[in-house]
Amino acid sequence: MPNPVRDLATRDDTSFPYIFEQNVTIALKDQSGLVRCNVYRPKDVEKVPVLVTYGPYGKDIPYRDFHPKSFEEVNPEHHSEHSAWETPDPGFWTKYGYAIVRADERGTGQSRGKLDTMSRETSEAFFDVVEWAAEQSWSTGRVGLLGISYYAGSQWRVAARSPKGLACIVPWEGMSDYYRDRCRHGGILSNAFIKFWWDRQVVSNQYGRPGRAARNWGVDTIEGDLPEEELVANRQDQTIDNANNQFRDDIYYASKEYTMSDIQVPLLSVANWGGILLHLRGNVEGYKQAGSELKYLRFITGRHDLPFYYSEEVEIQRSFLDAFLKGDDRAGWSTGEAPKVDLVLRKGDVGFNNAEAEKQFPRRVENEWPIARTQYTPYYLTPGRELVTERPVTGPSKITYRALGSLDDPQVVQFTTAPFEQETEITGHIVAHLNVSMSPDPGSPTPRDIDLFLTLRYISPEGKEVFYTGTAGDPVPLCKGWQRVSLRKVNTEHRRHRDWLPHRDYYSTDVLPVIPGEVYPVDVEVWPTNVVVEKGGKIIFEVSSGDTQGSGIFLHNSTTDRSPEKLQGQNHINFGHGDNYVTLPIVPPRA
Repeated sequence: MPNPVRDLATRDDTSFPYIFEQNVTIALKDQSGLVRCNVYRPKDVEKVPVLVTYGPYGKDIPYRDFHPKSFEEVNPEHHSEHSAWETPDPGFWTKYGYAIVRADERGTGQSRGKLDTMSRETSEAFFDVVEWAAEQSWSTGRVGLLGISYYAGSQWRVAARSPKGLACIVPWEGMSDYYRDRCRHGGILSNAFIKFWWDRQVVSNQYGRPGRAARNWGVDTIEGDLPEEELVANRQDQTIDNANNQFRDDIYYASKEYTMSDIQVPLLSVANWGGILLHLRGNVEGYKQAGSELKYLRFITGRHDLPFYYSEEVEIQRSFLDAFLKGDDRAGWSTGEAPKVDLVLRKGDVGFNNAEAEKQFPRRVENEWPIARTQYTPYYLTPGRELVTERPVTGPSKITYRALGSLDDPQVVQFTTAPFEQETEITGHIVAHLNVSMSPDPGSPTPRDIDLFLTLRYISPEGKEVFYTGTAGDPVPLCKGWQRVSLRKVNTEHRRHRDWLPHRDYYSTDVLPVIPGEVYPVDVEVWPTNVVVEKGGKIIFEVSSGDTQGSGIFLHNSTTDRSPEKLQGQNHINFGHGDNYVTLPIVPPRA
């Protein structure tokens, strides 16, 4: 970078209800750049525990500018001059005896260095920030992590590195598996959200990018603007990198891997049942795989931006953080007496994107995840497009649908249960087993693969589909799953493999041929879900060749990854070649 570092003297601004220090500089230990942070801490308190956030969205971009509509809806208790998107509000937390350190990720905002989101190098920089926070004269030496989405996903990775002073983490709706949760669902590129996210929220805040202040997108870079060629050379573009890399053993993906069991600090993982295309799986798997002795899993509903600030949810956060950062344990978090799993049960049709209505959903605590008394029950597909619990006897036949379906032209096959004879709870992991094949269109290239898109939907006793609140407030069904058939290979020897959660390595060496006319049995992971099916309600299992309703902005519509040359033709679900079924996790009432 040609511009020399400006050594700005920071000042303690006491004109707010808290002490505010802006652009405090943290020198990275590997000398790869520097990280600048804002510090907000209580007045008249000598030492306090610290809550750290580290991300690319701009420590100096006010929430009211970043997402005005969302800010209007946030609990007013968390409206302060320094509120910021997806992070704890300094005005609130300093009142309760916490310091907030909000750092610009390396290469963004005021932090020099290469912009390479979610990379190993940026996790190493986060490690330095945590240790710095623990060493400050105003710090008790105890650090907690609290934040939504990106500010949650980064927590898993830095916690696995065990920085000095880190005492607990609260990853709130944050993916833990970069490849499986976010970038390549079942091996299929989830391109649309990555592009939206990258263009709007990341590259717009790159260090040295001109015109930020003029756009009300924070403040201009301290050292001044950088030319476009310098900006391009100094970033790893996720839209390009995810398109150019397909497998977990590609160095791009491999460099982002870590060992989840290395996470040893107490953790509270908060998963949203409506996050069916981004974070839900990561919060559940992060909880399951973490090595922490004290770990807790909480489920919520609602949009991804608002529940974090609900008064009742903030009290859960504060209770957990107080236990490990202040030694004030009001709920048994530090002794393991707190509920290990706290479920919200989606019963009835309360509408979607209605926070008050969703608070009608009841809660229940459990001792483990998955729930030990779960009855994994296969529902068999029939040629008549039914879902039945008795294994059907059928001769050879198939149901055909066109490949390369899309939201504008969905190619969908649906299988429906009979009305449930009694109230039935479905909570947990789902796997579908399908016998699939494909054939070319006349006069067209020979297809080389099949992409499977699966959805579960709930139909109320009144015959109406029940929609739930998705990540962005959109209506979503129960859950979804995906699988590229050339990547169908399952590693049954892996320690994470379960009958209800097939483990795939997604290595380049795992690619298997897909040719016309051959029938392939495929197990498809469907993301976990919850619904209380009322008496008279039905479940629909949907198979399609592209995104269907409920996908929102999380589309898999890359014309390169899902090219006609690779996929165009007819897809088939085959009967008489083995059973086709979806296994549902039925949870009976406690005895």
